[in-house]
Amino acid sequence: MKREFSAGGIVFRQQPTTVWLICQHSQHKGWVFPKGLIGDTKENETKEETAVREVKEETGIDGRIIKPLPSAVQYWYQCKKEKIFKTVYFFLMQYVDGDFSNHDHEMMDVRWATKKEVKEILTYENDRKAFDEALTLFEKLTINFLSP
Repeated sequence: MKREFSAGGIVFRQQPTTVWLICQHSQHKGWVFPKGLIGDTKENETKEETAVREVKEETGIDGRIIKPLPSAVQYWYQCKKEKIFKTVYFFLMQYVDGDFSNHDHEMMDVRWATKKEVKEILTYENDRKAFDEALTLFEKLTINFLSP
């Protein structure tokens, strides 16, 4: 059995309401959050470095990590008749800069969506669970920021 480790971002932006970054994968056509293999382009790359890099590569957006999600996403998938167990570390991230015109070929569509739209559009249950964790973190941070 092969194991893979990836990292990615669940990115929010205030405009003036909060919107979330989602993307549609070019191969399987599913709506997902940006993520990619840790260390696939840089030796000893950290989870955090991977998450920031993958968000930029796949969507054209620069994000700043706010906090890691408390739980990693884990699932099985098959590639060329090989069964692979994947672990994904997601980070709650805030939009800094960038635009979708710079996204790579891995994604056929990238866009901002409301919380309701994200919950309706995401293809995979694991991503919906990760989004729920990101929302909980986001709401705690917002409450702490607004508290006197």
